[in-house]
Amino acid sequence: MRTISSDAPTTRGVLFVHSAPSALCPHVEWAAANVLGDSVDLAWSTQPVEPGTYRAELSWQARVGTGASLASALRGWERLRFEVTEEPTAGSEGARYSYTPELGIFHAVVGVHGDIMIPEDRIKALRLKAALGEMSMDDALDELLGTAWDAALEPFRHAGDGAPVRWLHQVI
Repeated sequence: MRTISSDAPTTRGVLFVHSAPSALCPHVEWAAANVLGDSVDLAWSTQPVEPGTYRAELSWQARVGTGASLASALRGWERLRFEVTEEPTAGSEGARYSYTPELGIFHAVVGVHGDIMIPEDRIKALRLKAALGEMSMDDALDELLGTAWDAALEPFRHAGDGAPVRWLHQVI
């Protein structure tokens, strides 16, 4: 394990690349390396759910907020599906980012026990939409919880069961 030489708070997280076409794999590594400040060489394996694509996982330790940086670096890439998790710390909440080309990006704040923490203003906004008839309360709750992203990514998650996890520690 590399020593992190900084007073900045650090956390751990995982980048789950659920599916990427072969031509995109090196670009995913370059983007992650740019965010983490160290070389990244992922162990790609075939993704049986979508033939012709590959999956990989990368565990990391870096500054708080690195999960957001990784998600920002990867979002918007056609045919890429990924999730980034960032563990909470004593001074910060955790985060989960999920991305599919069809749905875009979903972000959730994650508390110390792994629960999604929904900010009050998001609840109020979706409650208002439901009251105005723009969506049902069930649809509003599904949106807050990222239900559509979970449904879209679940087959890809199971296809990766048992895949190796590699740890990368950012030198700060």
